[in-house]
Amino acid sequence: QVQLVESGGGSVQSGGSLRLSCAASGYTYSAGWMGWFRQAPGKEREGVSSINSVTGRTYYADSVKGRFTISRDNAKNVLYLQMNSLNAEDTAMYYCAAGFGGGGYLDSRAFRYWGRGTQVSVSS
Repeated sequence: QVQLVESGGGSVQSGGSLRLSCAASGYTYSAGWMGWFRQAPGKEREGVSSINSVTGRTYYADSVKGRFTISRDNAKNVLYLQMNSLNAEDTAMYYCAAGFGGGGYLDSRAFRYWGRGTQVSVSS
């Protein structure tokens, strides 16, 4: 059974930084795409970033390019999201996803496995 557990969320002031982690069990990080998504209250879940665990290729939403960096440690089975220069628009629940089945690399419908999320709150 695949389990994804996110951590690292919290409350920060605008301009601050956070690093999210996603620890996996029952799933091999060394295969396929993994991603970070977020959902703010009243909004649809949106793709933030994804990474191919073999090639290291990455994708970012335009809203986070230059501020967020996705990375993974295949040996430890951990996915990371370094978030810098945070602003109020980044406030959301952040989810880790795995089990890419084809489609858009920032499309939530393309991923099979999901964590429960970690809350990020940015105050201006």
